[in-house]
Amino acid sequence: MEFGVGSVVEGKVTGITKFGAFVSLPGGKSGLVHISEIAYSYVSEVSEFLKEGQDVKVKVIGIDDSNRINLSIKKAMDPPPKPEGAPAAGGRAPRPYNNNAGAPRGGSFAPRPAASKEPMDFEDRLKQFMQSSDSKLSELRYIEKKGSSRRGGGRR
Repeated sequence: MEFGVGSVVEGKVTGITKFGAFVSLPGGKSGLVHISEIAYSYVSEVSEFLKEGQDVKVKVIGIDDSNRINLSIKKAMDPPPKPEGAPAAGGRAPRPYNNNAGAPRGGSFAPRPAASKEPMDFEDRLKQFMQSSDSKLSELRYIEKKGSSRRGGGRR
């Protein structure tokens, strides 16, 4: 049986590791479900969600140059409904926007873009975190550099 990216197929868990689970697929092929693709909730132990021999429905999310098949269990099912009044993506309730709250002297932060309505996967959340961290580090370095140039001159 041939299948490509986007296909949803039935398989059987054949092995569990710290980083995911191997699944036997039709046609004698097998693929890996990474730990981040097992459930919509946080997974710290794969064995808490899957057992060897368990039948699972998986979605093919990638096939690399070496013909390794990347699978997702969570993308093969509908996302869980959001509870009423749940905080926005990121885990915090929205705050009112104040242009200068917490901003360095003489500057202001730009408002955050509106949160996407789609659930974010691990890679998207990591990318967003890295961009935010880089931005904050750059800003801190700028403030530090600006402050040290004021202090350094004129004292003896």
